[in-house]
Parts: sequence; C-alpha cells; structure tokens
Amino acid sequence: MKKIFLALIISVSFLSASACEICGCGLGSYYIGILPHFDKRFFGLRYHFNSFQTRLNDDPTQFSKDFYQTIEFWGGWNIGKRFQLLAFVPYNINHQVSDEGTSDLKGLGDAALMVNYKGFETTNKNISQQLWLGAGVKLPTGKFVIDTSNSDVAAIANTQVGSGSTDILLNGMYNVSINKLGINTTVNYKINSANKEKYKFGNKLTAGSFIYYVFPLNRVVISPNVGLLYEHTEQSELLSSKINLTGGKILQGSVGAEISFNGIAVGLSVQLPVAQNFAENQTKEKIKGMAHVSFAF
Repeated sequence: MKKIFLALIISVSFLSASACEICGCGLGSYYIGILPHFDKRFFGLRYHFNSFQTRLNDDPTQFSKDFYQTIEFWGGWNIGKRFQLLAFVPYNINHQVSDEGTSDLKGLGDAALMVNYKGFETTNKNISQQLWLGAGVKLPTGKFVIDTSNSDVAAIANTQVGSGSTDILLNGMYNVSINKLGINTTVNYKINSANKEKYKFGNKLTAGSFIYYVFPLNRVVISPNVGLLYEHTEQSELLSSKINLTGGKILQGSVGAEISFNGIAVGLSVQLPVAQNFAENQTKEKIKGMAHVSFAF
C-alpha cells in the first residue's frame, strides 16, 4: 500500500515550459506532476506544451499567438527512507506568430535540482497520510539575451529559453488516502532573483488539490486524477522597477492518468483555464499539457 501512495504523489512546483507575450507568467517555472513509482531510482523523458494568445485593447492590430514546448530529461533518487532527490534538464522550443512576423527560438533551458524530505507517514487501518517538504535551486543554464532599452523588453524576455537567474524553489505536499481513493494538496513558491541584465521575473505561488483513484489490473496499475490548480505571479522588474502588464493569476481545471507496469510508468495530464487575469485580460492562456515515460531501476 505504501508503494502505491508513493507512486501517486502529486506535486505542483515548477518546469520551464511556457511564457506569454506580456505577462511573463510562465518562463522558468517548474511543474513536477505525478511522480512515477520507484523504490530507489528512476529516469525518463517528459513533454510539456503551453499556448497563449495576446491582443492589445488599445491597438487590436498588435497581437501574438505563442506556443511553447519542452522536452525534458528528469530523474529521481530515494536516499534512505526520508529524503528524495529530483533533477530536471529541459530543452525548450518557442514558437511565436505576431503582427511583427514569425519567430522561433530553441535551446537548453534552466536545469533544476530539488530535495524533498518526508515529514511524516502514518497508516491506520485503511487510512494513510504523508507530508513532504522540499526545497531546490534553478540554475541559469538557459540562454537569456535582451536589449534593456527596447520598449518591448518584457515580451522579448518572455520568449527566451532561460531566465538568466539563479532561483529558489520551495514546496510542500500533503496526501491522504482511504483504500484506493486519495486527495493530494500542494503549495509551492518560487523566489526569483535578478539576472545580470537586472531583469527579475515575478515570484510565483502555486497551489493545487487533486482527487485520484487506483485501479490495479493484474500487473498494471491505472490511476486517473482530476483537480484544480491556482497560480499567482507577481510583476516582473527591470532595474528594480516594476514592469506594467506583467504578472497575473489563473485557476485551471486538470485531468490526467498514470499507467504503471513492470517498472515503466506512462502518464499524461491536460489543464484548461477556468478563470484568469493576465495583462488586464489582454493575454489568455488556452491549454497546457504534459506527457511522460519513466523507468524505475
């Protein structure tokens, strides 16, 4: 039973898979999702995508349609019974169609390293609880090159493959399950620093709650899940001054599933907006999703 619960840890922390033309709400963020079951170690590949549309209220001829993708190597290692090490190395592919034309930017993104600590784990008859607390660091391995004198500096910054900054990641996860039904709640916070161009992306708070159910079928375990995600991003800054029309908030509905068999885990999830406010409603997130295949060893 404990192994099943570990396989169903749902944690929303942050993966650089997105950004938007104005708000800058996505670049350098990290999404963990459902961890595959592993006793000691795992590695795998993940694919993320996100799309935004922007049209200025005071000049509708200025628009942008953005599609961001990430192909990411990730891995985990359990150290003893209390600690867990996670590593992420993304490759970002950014595509943008706007009133100024089409642009494509791709390259290595910002790698991240996280350590989780199991605060407690209790099992009483059919009821199980877990609390995980973690912290990590995002490294400036992705390229970030901007002209700070450009009037569209925020839009240019958001389309970079990296943030150029070293940032702190904090997360907590509480999981409670009764038999095969469980509820998972997470709270995460990302503290950004200014990069060498004195550009600072806004700090980001994410909270989510998911309901999941475990269907064991011989050697195959199928675990569908559904939930809500809330994200709040503060305004970005240049030279310690806040940038207009950056930051924002969004509430998303999420649905997904995990399938595991013989040490292999395959999963996918899709998030759609329920309510959002970016750049005074001039920017709209459309759809976000993720798929992965992972191997335990």
